[in-house]
Amino acid sequence: MTDNHEHSHSNIRESKTRIVVILTAVTMVLEIFFGYWTNSMALLADGYHMSSHAFALGLSWLAYIFARKYAQSEKISFRKEKLLALSGFTSAIALQAVAIVMIIQSIDRFIHPLTIKFSEAIFVAVIGLIVNVLSAFVLRHKKEQSDHNIRSAYLHVLADGLTSVTAIIALTVGLYYNIYSLDAISGIISSVIITKWAVELIRDSGKELIEFKKIK
Repeated sequence: MTDNHEHSHSNIRESKTRIVVILTAVTMVLEIFFGYWTNSMALLADGYHMSSHAFALGLSWLAYIFARKYAQSEKISFRKEKLLALSGFTSAIALQAVAIVMIIQSIDRFIHPLTIKFSEAIFVAVIGLIVNVLSAFVLRHKKEQSDHNIRSAYLHVLADGLTSVTAIIALTVGLYYNIYSLDAISGIISSVIITKWAVELIRDSGKELIEFKKIK
C-alpha cells in the first residue's frame, strides 16, 4: 500500500515536471531573443537563467522517468532516493554556475551600459513572470510528497520568478527615469539571492548522497 502510494506521488511529480519543462523551454527562447534585441541585461540574464533551468528541469524529469522505468528491474539495483538527490545536487550546481555568470555579465553591463528598448523588454519580462507563476503553481507540493528532485525544480522556478520580478522593476524605473544602470543592478541582486538558494540545496542534497549523520 505504501509503495503504491509513493508510486502515485512519483507519477504526479513526473507529470508536473514535464509540463514545467515545456513552459520553461518556450519562455527561454523568447527571453533570450528579445534580450539581445532590446539590449536588456535583466531580460537576457533571465533568459539564460531559464536555459539552465530548462536543462536542470529536464534532468529532473529524466530522473523520474529513469526511477520509474528501473524501479522494478531485476537486472539493475539502485536507491531511487539517491538518484533524485543526485539530480537535485546537479541542478543546484547548474544554478550556482548561472548565478556566477550573471553577476559577471551584470557588473560588465553596469560599467559599460547599452541603450535599452525598455517597453519591449518589460512586455517580455511580464510574460516570463506569468509563466513562472504558472510553473510554481504546477510544481507546488505538500511536504510529505517532497523529494530533493522536485524541490530543486521548484527552487529553479522560484529563482526564475525572482529574476523576472527584479527585471520588471528595474526596467520600469529605468523607463521612467532613463536610468540604464538599474537593469544591471537587478541582475546582481538576483545572482546573490539565487546563490543562497543553490548553496542550501547543494548542502541538503549532498547530505543525502553521502548519508551524512551526526554521531551523538
